[in-house]
Amino acid sequence: MKEQEAKTEQRKVNGDYDFKQTLKLLDFDEIKRELIEYAISEEVKDNMANLEIHKDYYLITRHLRETTEARAILDVAGTVPLHSLSGIKQIIEKLNRHEILRITEISSLSLFIKDTSKMRSFMLERVENTSSVSNYALGIDLLTAVYDELTRCVNTDQIDDNASSLLSKLRKRIDITEHKVKLKLQDYLIGSKFQGMLTDPIISQRDGRFVIPVKSEHKRNIEGLVLDRSRSGGTVFVEPAAVKKLSDELAQLRIDEENEVYRILSELTNLLASHKIQLYRNYEVMVTYDFLFAKARLSRKYQASPAEVSQNGRLKIVEGRHPLLGAQAVPLNLELDHKNRNLVITGPNTGGKTVAMKTVGLFCLMNQAGLHVPCGKETALPIFDKILCDIGDGQNVQQNLSTFSAHITNIIKIMAQADNRSLVILDEIGAGTDPSEGMGIGIAVLERLNKKGAYILTSTHYNEIKAFADRHPDFKNGSMAFDLKTISPLYKLNVGKSGESNALHIALRIGMPEDLISRAHEIAYKEQHDYSDFNASYERALTASEAEVEELLSESAEASEVVSANVSGHVSEKSSKNKVESQFAPRKISPYKEGDAVYITTMNKNGIVYERENAKGDVGVIVLGKRIKVNYKRLKPFIDSSELYPEAYDLDIVFESKENRKKNKLITKGKGKGLVIEKKGNQ
Repeated sequence: MKEQEAKTEQRKVNGDYDFKQTLKLLDFDEIKRELIEYAISEEVKDNMANLEIHKDYYLITRHLRETTEARAILDVAGTVPLHSLSGIKQIIEKLNRHEILRITEISSLSLFIKDTSKMRSFMLERVENTSSVSNYALGIDLLTAVYDELTRCVNTDQIDDNASSLLSKLRKRIDITEHKVKLKLQDYLIGSKFQGMLTDPIISQRDGRFVIPVKSEHKRNIEGLVLDRSRSGGTVFVEPAAVKKLSDELAQLRIDEENEVYRILSELTNLLASHKIQLYRNYEVMVTYDFLFAKARLSRKYQASPAEVSQNGRLKIVEGRHPLLGAQAVPLNLELDHKNRNLVITGPNTGGKTVAMKTVGLFCLMNQAGLHVPCGKETALPIFDKILCDIGDGQNVQQNLSTFSAHITNIIKIMAQADNRSLVILDEIGAGTDPSEGMGIGIAVLERLNKKGAYILTSTHYNEIKAFADRHPDFKNGSMAFDLKTISPLYKLNVGKSGESNALHIALRIGMPEDLISRAHEIAYKEQHDYSDFNASYERALTASEAEVEELLSESAEASEVVSANVSGHVSEKSSKNKVESQFAPRKISPYKEGDAVYITTMNKNGIVYERENAKGDVGVIVLGKRIKVNYKRLKPFIDSSELYPEAYDLDIVFESKENRKKNKLITKGKGKGLVIEKKGNQ
């Protein structure tokens, strides 16, 4: 029983990834809502609510080309003669069912035919014939003869008197007979014989017959038929016997008129039914134009342009702006391809990592839906069969899943479906649990997705994942710029350089005690660092000239205490005399050994260790062809020597000149009498 429950639970976890969730997470649903606002017809609005994400290269390029042409037409003309299409499809369907149309429905089709003719003229007169958008207008049938007959017979939702000679005669006789009836009734209103018998001197109608209002007590004094009475009972409405014959004649004339109108409606319906194929084709063309110009209006709102549909896997975004951020959007520049398809983005919270990743995913969705994206020229986007996302909290209270569990459940589904035609976006991978385990899970997931050939965009605060991306040939780092002076993010992505979360610097700048920050640094980075002079030196570094910065970077580690101030490259100068270290702090021997590749934080350069740490804590490093001594605190691990060189590799090949190696070989053989090996010192 327990085994069965476990299998059921596993099936839930391994269920299909919800693509609708991707559309929501990447804000594509919001884009659709704005697009729907620009559509006129209800059918197009419904179609846009289920806007398809295409995967065929030629279909996507065709849709994008049409959007581009529609935008060009809109930019020149300003407006386009579209029709609301309200109820038109339903009226045409009534023709298929052989139902007689009402007068209002015939009027609607008459106006529709007129507007389709306007659209045809507009497109063919103002747009080049080479345009595929203008070519749709060639499918519009003018239906001139039909329109002329409809307008002859129907006038402002009424059948015109001249629709037929019989109808014209009937309506003339109706007018004459009505006039005779009213003249006779006037005798009752103004005649002295009936004074005081009437409630009001007016003529009204009941069931299409003319009556006069008579007081109840006098109803027997006027010969006629009572057709109605007031609610109070004080008034009865009498059709006098003197007008009954004329009223009967009038009623018959109206029946004859109604029959003739029905006959005319039948003829007009049959006329329209004989052209229902052309009407439906015209309707489809107008639906297409409504859709195209809605996309064009959205493109104009976003100041967007078409992206190239890449067939070689190149993903390049130039000056891309998230469409929903408007003028607040900071341009995004990014380039990935099959060889460098994975990006790990680092930086402080609320620094724009998630927005940058969502912009990439949203652009791909919009592009494959035939929409323009707000970007610069040379932007190119590949076609993805699947875009898989794990963004946000994702906590599910109903299913009793924690944030971490919800993320892992989603990631399992993503890994099951990802392939080399997928874009995977993972926000804060491995977060929500023990940092060491979360980091391990994060790297393992990235390795698995990479083996599947997926494009990966992920954000992280884990230094180990940053280091993984630095080492792995299929990954590269990126960071979100941050201004420590204003303690605010710049929302700019710098590709090729990992960033820091800047939590300690931010906490210090807003007032946390310096000794507490120093202790936090020691715990986090397993090294001591003095922040006592940070604020003053930071201000100096921010205003330092480029020449002063270069001078600071050129000094050796023994003569300078230069630390990185932020991810944008500012530096902060510190004086070693202000350095305070606890006398009880254990002395740590740095792990760096000969052959290790290290990162020198003071110079923003990589180097190779040629000499282990000495008593002063300085490590010998070869950087830019020079041998210098760098304090171990200014180094970070990059690549272990075991990964750089084969086992038992002679490191003298790396560290010693060819001449010294020859001398050493002769001395080893006992043939080096008088030879001196000169070692290069610090330079």
